[in-house]
Amino acid sequence: MSRVSPQRRLEIVDALRRGTVPERGLDVLAVGLDRFGPALDAELDQVAKGQAGFKAVRGEYGSGKTFLARWLGERARSRGFATSEVQVSEGETPLHHLQTVYRRLVERLATPDVHGGALRSVVDGWFFTLEEDVLADESVDEDDEEALLAATDALAERRLEAVTRQAPSFGAVLRAYRRAVAADDAATAEGLLAWLGGQPHVAASVKRQAGIKGDLDHDGALAFLAGLLTLLRDAGQPGLVLVLDEVETLQRVRSDVRERALNALRQLIDEIDAGRFPGLYLVITGTPAFYDGPQGMQRLAPLAQRLHTDFTAEARFDNPRAPQLRLQGFSVASLQEIGQRVRDLYAQGADAPSRIHERVDDDYVKLLAEQVTGELGQQVGIAPRVYLKKLVEAVLDRVDQFDDFHPRRDYPLTITDAELTEVERNARRADSVDEIDLDV
Repeated sequence: MSRVSPQRRLEIVDALRRGTVPERGLDVLAVGLDRFGPALDAELDQVAKGQAGFKAVRGEYGSGKTFLARWLGERARSRGFATSEVQVSEGETPLHHLQTVYRRLVERLATPDVHGGALRSVVDGWFFTLEEDVLADESVDEDDEEALLAATDALAERRLEAVTRQAPSFGAVLRAYRRAVAADDAATAEGLLAWLGGQPHVAASVKRQAGIKGDLDHDGALAFLAGLLTLLRDAGQPGLVLVLDEVETLQRVRSDVRERALNALRQLIDEIDAGRFPGLYLVITGTPAFYDGPQGMQRLAPLAQRLHTDFTAEARFDNPRAPQLRLQGFSVASLQEIGQRVRDLYAQGADAPSRIHERVDDDYVKLLAEQVTGELGQQVGIAPRVYLKKLVEAVLDRVDQFDDFHPRRDYPLTITDAELTEVERNARRADSVDEIDLDV
């Protein structure tokens, strides 16, 4: 394994210790994803040329959907893209409220240089680019601040012409923000930026500066998304990778809410196909039950038809260029492989790396994988989270800190219901696969 920076290694190990998917550094842990890389890279290349794309990821709980989404995001950022990951949920981010989805998108917006909350950086970068373009024309003296501001506003209006037809307030707020920054009015600038990001409850006095009223609504959200893509493109980012994670939660909402959410998803995909969002690569993740079951995508025939993918052939012949990607989940062998990678990564920053490799050798890594899988009803697919958490927290940390700790002798695997998710608890109690009640 290649050397990893101390900060990056710490972020990965800390996330695994908490039982969560790391935000960054996922290329170090990626097992079995290389087969998707060429097709996804080719699609990102097309998006960077001004097209748009869409991909649906399907897999059971624990198969690595969130991991793949973050791995793709990191891959995209390395190519200059902006990214955002939105967790779909009935209470926090209902899919049928696109204004809320847009707000979460902006809150999680990341660029290669800014890890999260990157809207200010994007907007400032956009205005900087406009100023450079204005000065390159040599029609404005760079020392004439008022003339430069006016020329920049005029150029901004031309660049946003298509967006302004759908959402005049988008350009108005940007121009007001630019003037607030020029006047060193930080409070107004912050408020306008918040409104541009879809935040509610912005003070009326701030809105008056841009001549706007009210908050962003469902229909305006799509226009604002188009505007954001324009800013990103002009500011130097080739596009935006937007992940809508856990769309299977739609199966648990009221039928009328589900219908509206599915229709919102259909609308978004149709707009992508129609070319309204050049530079957007949309990714959704969900369980097979969402894609194939009666309470999911199949309830809206047009959406089901758009996303249908033939999975009748062997999984090794799956087409990564198809609308859906199928994740097969982990085997004991792949669990062992990722466990070895985590051990090697941990050892790079350990006080006693030789002790790590000696006491947590390949045989023990495999043994622990088999033990965790056994505790979870032999369901390898849902074991990775618990397995990696135990490997880091219960084994590697102790071997590193205590020179007389031997995991084979001193650590009998213990897993309590309190540390498990509902799906993991159900698997642990089940006597057969048929008894596992998956949370779909």
